[in-house]
Amino acid sequence: MPPIHPVAVRATDKDVVVERDLPGQVQQTLSEFLQDRRAEAADLNPAFAAAVAELAGFVLGGGKRIRPTFAWWGWRAAGGVPDGPAATAMLRAASALELLQACALVHDDLIDDSDTRRGKPTVHRRFEQVHQESGFAGDAAQFGMAAAVLLGDLALSWADDMFHTAGIEPRALARALRPWRAMRTEVLAGQYLDVVGQYRADETPQAALRICQLKSASYTVQRPLELGAEVAEAGQEALQALRRFGSDIGVAFQLRDDLLGVFGDPAVTGKPAGDDLREGKRTVLVAEAVAAARERGDQAALDLLRGVLGDPELDEERVEQARGVLIELGAVAAVEQRITELTGSAMLALHAAGLAEPAATRLAELAIAVTDRTR
Repeated sequence: MPPIHPVAVRATDKDVVVERDLPGQVQQTLSEFLQDRRAEAADLNPAFAAAVAELAGFVLGGGKRIRPTFAWWGWRAAGGVPDGPAATAMLRAASALELLQACALVHDDLIDDSDTRRGKPTVHRRFEQVHQESGFAGDAAQFGMAAAVLLGDLALSWADDMFHTAGIEPRALARALRPWRAMRTEVLAGQYLDVVGQYRADETPQAALRICQLKSASYTVQRPLELGAEVAEAGQEALQALRRFGSDIGVAFQLRDDLLGVFGDPAVTGKPAGDDLREGKRTVLVAEAVAAARERGDQAALDLLRGVLGDPELDEERVEQARGVLIELGAVAAVEQRITELTGSAMLALHAAGLAEPAATRLAELAIAVTDRTR
């Protein structure tokens, strides 16, 4: 995704530095929170402190801070003022989303048995290395798995801690807890359905789209937007518009991610080419291809697609063959069309809502940034 820059709206003297570099402000807020957590861990045990340092490095080591960005602009769209204690509290609450994201990524990489994330070893692989380098007894892979489960859980616990102690006024916090709780449940439901779908070999576009809605769209865009709007005590009309916008953009974001998972440049995505295929992900892209192959009666294409899905030894030559089939069957074009339609409907909902500026303009820019990206 392109760097998130400020909107082309003239700032006033009251506009805080946050909006000149929102990802940087989130990074600083997370760094301060994690510094305190590391100090607490050091008081408990050196081994635990070392593990916490690895988790902190993972949280701070990358990511575009998309979720906090949408939460912030949902708050601004509902009338939040970027100045004073309320803005500081909102920034902290929004930043907590990155700890929820860390939990999801650590566990997702473990479930998928992924080797790399952002061009570096995944957490469970990193702790396999720790086991080997330290000369520990027992199985290195088992140790790595256990460490990843526990550190993912710790990130989730810290997300709750950071959110609840952000300093949000009690009445607003009570409202914001609705999307916060829904988001946590939905992302786990989506992850479970993803796992079940792989074992059932469910190839339908409907199943893939439902996973996309729960696992990605909800906690990437829709719920963060709602969370910010609830903190600002938005009216029902504004909330409904943000839900529609967020749902459509969230799905479009994941569809773009699915395309990048097969066609993206590893030097940019941080993951090997075709990793989604190796992991056996039944994405909307794959489901569209399977449906098209069945309609055409193209058994050779079906056999190729089913052969590459979930094959950990999948090489570049077969990845390229799969890419060719996905294009030839029209699956890539179908997904691109879905992205275009979803982005269009989201923009209509946004423009009809009459949300506060500069948030309305910024949300429109973000919608393009996350759905029309090359990385």
